[in-house]
Amino acid sequence: MSKTIDAPVLITGGAGFFGSLLVERLIAEGEHCVVVDLQRCDKRHERLTAIEGDIRDAAMLDRLCAERRFKTIYHCAAMLAHAVEDKTFLWESNVDGTRNVAEAAARHGVRALVFLSSNCLWAENMGRPVREDDEPAPVEIYGKSKWEGEKILAGYADRLNVVSIRCPTIIDEGRLGLLAILFEFIAEGRKVWVVGGGRNRYQFIYAQDLIAACIAAADYPGSEVFNIGSDNVETFREVYGSVIARAGTRARVASLPRRATLFAMRLAHTLGVSPLGPYQYRMIAEDFVFDTSKIKAALQWRPTLSNADMLWLAYRYFEQHRAAIQSRRDVSAHKQAARMGVIRLLKWVS
Repeated sequence: MSKTIDAPVLITGGAGFFGSLLVERLIAEGEHCVVVDLQRCDKRHERLTAIEGDIRDAAMLDRLCAERRFKTIYHCAAMLAHAVEDKTFLWESNVDGTRNVAEAAARHGVRALVFLSSNCLWAENMGRPVREDDEPAPVEIYGKSKWEGEKILAGYADRLNVVSIRCPTIIDEGRLGLLAILFEFIAEGRKVWVVGGGRNRYQFIYAQDLIAACIAAADYPGSEVFNIGSDNVETFREVYGSVIARAGTRARVASLPRRATLFAMRLAHTLGVSPLGPYQYRMIAEDFVFDTSKIKAALQWRPTLSNADMLWLAYRYFEQHRAAIQSRRDVSAHKQAARMGVIRLLKWVS
């Protein structure tokens, strides 16, 4: 059933992987959507206005909020560490851009701002599910920029409702980026490598489940921080094995020694020949799971897919669109395959 529309909503980063899926759902629910993104939005709809713009441009955001009088802003725009070489650009986009969004929202009476934060605020196994009151300790620039964004937004909690949702890796059909490297190994029947036996558990979030949480968060009567993620998180070995079995390829899960592998990953990153940064090479062999009891209670939210099920959706899309994916340019980082770098050497021996 369509909603009664009293004001449009703004989606920053609405041309990206997750943002575009959010826009689809919002339009389906009857919302009028305005997208601001550095990339061209490829969607067309009578209730969609797409603007190629930069959230570092405070004057542009101010004019837009003054003209449109948004009721909600979904702040999804962010630059990823493996997607840009200019770290100053990343910091300005993720931090200064977030400040600009919040300032424009507060100045022009936006009711609610929903911010996509990240599990990259940590890079250590705590030995238990991570709670919202655990002090963040990011180790790389993307995680640090997200933590800084959260702190900036907390300063606006007395002027608008701000809900920050800390997300693990977002998975759905069309999710590529670093996952495309894994999918290529599976499709070609190669060894799929895990570290130290692959018995560690790392949580994902299904994009459609995250969208449901974002929409519910827009109506939350206050400001809050929530963790989100899947339930019953399987080990990497179990997840990869499940996808390989469904794919029906000759791929198989194989293990690399933990200490030597982590040293090699750290060295490759230092030399600039690997797409895996400090967060990835630390967490690839660790458990990391969010405690999601708070968001379940506050928003009456529940996840619907397991890690294995959502990764299968993403792999199936990769296999069906592989030729087109290889030629993609000028799209967001998660909509194209990440460069392998030194990982290609591992592929040759797999």
